[in-house]
Amino acid sequence: MFAQLTEADRQVLDHLQREIPLTQRPFRDIAATLNMTEESLLHRVRALSGPPPAPIRQISAIFDSKALGYESCLVAAKIDPARLHEAAELINPHPGVSHNYQREHAYNLWFTLAVPPDSQLGLERTVALLRHLTGAEQMRLMPSVKLYKIGVKFDLGVGSPAAPATGLPHRQVRASYVVTDTDKCIIRVLQQHLPIARHPFDDLAEEAGVTVAELLAAATRYHDAGVMRRFSAVLRHREIGVSANAMGVWVVPPDQRDALGELAAQSPAVSHCYQRPTYPDWPYSIFTMVHGRTRVDCEAALASISLASGVKEYSSLYSVEEYKKVRIKYFEDDIASWESSHRMSEAAVP
Repeated sequence: MFAQLTEADRQVLDHLQREIPLTQRPFRDIAATLNMTEESLLHRVRALSGPPPAPIRQISAIFDSKALGYESCLVAAKIDPARLHEAAELINPHPGVSHNYQREHAYNLWFTLAVPPDSQLGLERTVALLRHLTGAEQMRLMPSVKLYKIGVKFDLGVGSPAAPATGLPHRQVRASYVVTDTDKCIIRVLQQHLPIARHPFDDLAEEAGVTVAELLAAATRYHDAGVMRRFSAVLRHREIGVSANAMGVWVVPPDQRDALGELAAQSPAVSHCYQRPTYPDWPYSIFTMVHGRTRVDCEAALASISLASGVKEYSSLYSVEEYKKVRIKYFEDDIASWESSHRMSEAAVP
């Protein structure tokens, strides 16, 4: 079900998904750039937020898991189709699972998993436990070997620039950031949905035990260091008419991977582009997430990349069902609680 969007709605959504200024009155500042009043913008954003079919899922900081000391990974699972929904229901309660999709492939369940620095299980042991719980035939860890692009920005037909590619050099800077206890308090509130109000950061600052100026200064520092990728709205893509998405995976000789990754990152249809490991039953090393209004759009984007690169061997793994899509809550106790509650099951894992 698509949201019924006016041209003004599209202008607002386009701006919000790119960046929200880290100022005391960000909606006033956005309104000024859109030639609107602050009150009219607030009214419109409230109307565009909420449960589906409202297109705004959340407005918050988007952090880099690895920069915060978390281990994170894409995981591919091969599960008996008759037990797929049951398996998803066993995986989803883990608080570090942010995305979980059924895709059209023998590896039919794909989820992202993150665990904190103090995890008792760690990433690999957690995946082994999830495989044990679900009875999956196979689970493959697909960590990022190299990042070529991460920048989800949907084309709303208003002529704004595409999201910039964020690549490996920036990620190397992130790895050196030291997170203090004060940072953890601030990060906990910045990952919450931003109140749609004249002074939206006031309540968040109070909850974190800092002033608004201190909160905004910290957020700016996180952004400049690459710890926070951006502060923006996350949109429900189907509600804005982007109903198809495919994970385009490519078989590429090692000496051609960088060339393909860098070329694919330039495509506006590609939101994520990574190099990931191969396995005997998984020859694909370059992953490109493409979005379109239809499957035809996705196939056209992948065909264009293939033509430009000369790489002919690729597959399109379309998402069939979305089992989970949330933002991870960093520096909470929920993952420790999950691990504690599964201690007996973990003991049975070979």
